[in-house]
Amino acid sequence: MVPHNPQFISIESVDAAKKEIQKIGSDPKSLDIMAPKAIFKVIKLEQVILQDAIIIKQDMLSLGGEVAIPQEAFELKKNPAAILIMGTVTQLRELVGKLQRHYPRIQGISAELSLLLEKIS
Repeated sequence: MVPHNPQFISIESVDAAKKEIQKIGSDPKSLDIMAPKAIFKVIKLEQVILQDAIIIKQDMLSLGGEVAIPQEAFELKKNPAAILIMGTVTQLRELVGKLQRHYPRIQGISAELSLLLEKIS
């Protein structure tokens, strides 16, 4: 049996993902599609109103990602809290678009996420 040498590699940016994809000889036309899917990020948001956290979680789950929210969110307490948004860059970018369709407070979160995602080049 031939060893396949499985290994984890760390990819932190879209540019780095494109380089890794190119190294294995993928079609150059596919780079822009595949590269954002190769990067998994976790974003911490603070001071999120818990009702908003539930909406963000639902939207991200619909994209195949995940959002960790405090247990008390389901009690609809008014205290804001931190949440963790987990997904690929592609999923996170799609989340920004989905959040833009909600009310102004969530649209503000969408704008903040969009600015953060611009840093992943």
